[in-house]
Amino acid sequence: MTADHPTPIVLTIAGSDSSGGAGIQADIKSISATGGYACSVITALTAQNTQGVSAIYPISADFVSKLTRFCISDLTS
Repeated sequence: MTADHPTPIVLTIAGSDSSGGAGIQADIKSISATGGYACSVITALTAQNTQGVSAIYPISADFVSKLTRFCISDLTS
């Protein structure tokens, strides 16, 4: 990127896919591949692989809200 067009900051809010094919992991790959700076807020942890999901651990809405506010306040100032 140039001074006229700085690297875009992209915030993704999604669950984590431990197999890397979806969720935060896939979002970060896509954002990075297209020249963006990825920052993330994880909404759930999963125990999964390419065959399926065996468990989901949701993150509280309060914590997700705090993560989101902290990311935005830091990266937009």
